[in-house]
Amino acid sequence: MDALNGMPGILSARWSGRHGDDPANTALLLAQLSDTPDERRGGEFVSACALVSGPGESGETTVRGTWRGTLLREPLGEGGFGYDPVFLPDGSDRTAAELAPEEKNAISHRARALAQLVEPLRELAARVPE
Repeated sequence: MDALNGMPGILSARWSGRHGDDPANTALLLAQLSDTPDERRGGEFVSACALVSGPGESGETTVRGTWRGTLLREPLGEGGFGYDPVFLPDGSDRTAAELAPEEKNAISHRARALAQLVEPLRELAARVPE
């Protein structure tokens, strides 16, 4: 969250103090942002992935995928999990919770990070003896 200097970040699943309590985490986040003007409610989901070659191989690839959007003032949608009901992706008129799973999986921060690993995985597979 831009207005919260990147928080909740890696603490997002336990932001309210109880791990995995999505409604409590979302309620706390919205309360913390209640006085934040709309133009400062930007944020992003971030996924970092690493591909490390095994013994005898050299190489390490790390990638970062981001999914920018705006935090709404009220939850919308029933799908997804976590902060999806209050996350409106840039360029979309639907929250992450309103997207079909296939749509979300194609454009999310995880999809963007994993797409960057396709070529390194191909290269690694090409080096494996048959």
